[in-house]
Amino acid sequence: MTGPADPAEAAGELADLRRRLDQVRARIVDAGGELGVVRLLAVSKGVDPHRLAMAHQLGLRDLGESYAQELVAKAEGELAEHPDLRWHFIGRLQRNKVRLVAPFVHLWQSVDRLSLAGEVARRAPGARVLVQVNVSGADQQGGVPPERVAATVEGCRDLGLDVVGLMAIGPQGTSQEVRAAFGRVRALADQLQLPERSMGMSGDLEQAVAEGSTMVRVGTALFGPRRDAGAVGK
Repeated sequence: MTGPADPAEAAGELADLRRRLDQVRARIVDAGGELGVVRLLAVSKGVDPHRLAMAHQLGLRDLGESYAQELVAKAEGELAEHPDLRWHFIGRLQRNKVRLVAPFVHLWQSVDRLSLAGEVARRAPGARVLVQVNVSGADQQGGVPPERVAATVEGCRDLGLDVVGLMAIGPQGTSQEVRAAFGRVRALADQLQLPERSMGMSGDLEQAVAEGSTMVRVGTALFGPRRDAGAVGK
């Protein structure tokens, strides 16, 4: 496992990660969440494997990736010695990349069209998925418009997929606007009797937790700035 050669540097890096993890957990609690109910998904894209091994050492098991090649490289490389890691795919996914990550993905969080769902069903029959809801109206974020969520959930189930919840990226706006968007996702999940609500990132986890998130996707608040500053999990 690569990483700092200096033991003191490695210890300092671990201590910094522990401090950041404690801060994120405190934010969840302060927002009204329970640590046993709100799961922390560590967004690992752009994060060196040795730092993810440290996160594993601190008890984190759920990692979120947005790029197929990066997920496979980590899962088959240095992190293969931690088979209890659960890989989540959280980015926009092309159908031709599904086969690459299918052996590793624990939860497909960004299913936003039935053509993608069909490929997931073909490569990973019965897979657990979240349907991504577009609450911002921004095309680059992907997701299904709220009015089409129920039909998409039904279509995924018809393909044999296990739809366990919804995922959303919060819009840019005031705290009240962000809360309202997350509240709409929660209402949809309640209507469809879906238990999982993957909502909230480093900048808006408080609003998400207040609106019933069961999973927050946190990257920069845990690991600091990274090489890739994509929008699906920060």
